Amino acid sequence: MNSNSPHTVKSYEEELKNLNNNIVKMGVLCEEALRKSIITLVTNNSEQAHEIINNDQEIDKYENLIEQQVVNLIALRQPLAIDLRETVTALKISSDLERIGDLAKNIAKRSLLISGNLSKNLVGILNALSENVQKQLKSVIDSYLERSSSIALNVWESDEKIDDLTNQCMQETINFLKEDQNNLKNGTHLLFVAKNLERMGDHTTNVAEQVYFLVKGEYLEGDRPKHSEIGK
Repeated sequence: MNSNSPHTVKSYEEELKNLNNNIVKMGVLCEEALRKSIITLVTNNSEQAHEIINNDQEIDKYENLIEQQVVNLIALRQPLAIDLRETVTALKISSDLERIGDLAKNIAKRSLLISGNLSKNLVGILNALSENVQKQLKSVIDSYLERSSSIALNVWESDEKIDDLTNQCMQETINFLKEDQNNLKNGTHLLFVAKNLERMGDHTTNVAEQVYFLVKGEYLEGDRPKHSEIGK
C-alpha cells in the first residue's frame, strides 16, 4: 500500500492528535498535583498527601505512554520536518511535566513531616508562590493546546516573578526559623518546598521554550529573565 494513501495520512493525523491530547491530560494532572500539594502542606491533611504520592504513578504512566507514541510515530510513520518537531517537542515536554509531578509529590511528602503552626505571613507567601507557578503551568499548557507562541513567550518572560516570590518565601522561612528554635525542623522542610516550587517554575519555563520552538521553528534567544538571589 502506498505510504501516502489517504488512509495512512488520516491514521497518522489521528495518532498525532492523540499524542497532543495526552500531553494536555498529563499537564492537567500536574496542575492538580501542584494545587493539592500546597493545600495539603498548609492544612496538614495526611490523607490527601498520600493520595498525591500515589497519584504520581498516573503521571509517570502518561510519560511512558507519550514516549512510546513518539517512538512509534517516528519509526513507523517517518514524519517530515514539521511533524518531527511535533514528536520531539512532545517528548521533551512530557519529561518536564514528569519532573513537575515528582516535585509535587516531594512537597506532599514534606507535608507529612511538618507539624503545623506555620506563621500567617509564611502561609501567605507560600500560597502566593504556589498560585503563581500554577498560573504559569496552566498558561503553558494552554499555549501548547492553542499553539500560541505569544502565551509561551509571556510564560518565559514571567519566570523572574517566580524567582522573586521564591526569595521572599525563603526570607520569610528564615524569619520563621529565628523566631523559635522549635521551628528548625519545619523551617528546614519549608526551605526545600520553596526550592521545589522554584524548580517547578523552571520546568514550566522549559515547556514554554519548547512550545515557542514548536510554533516558530526557532528557539528563544537570550538569557531568561532572572531575579537576583537573596543577599545579592
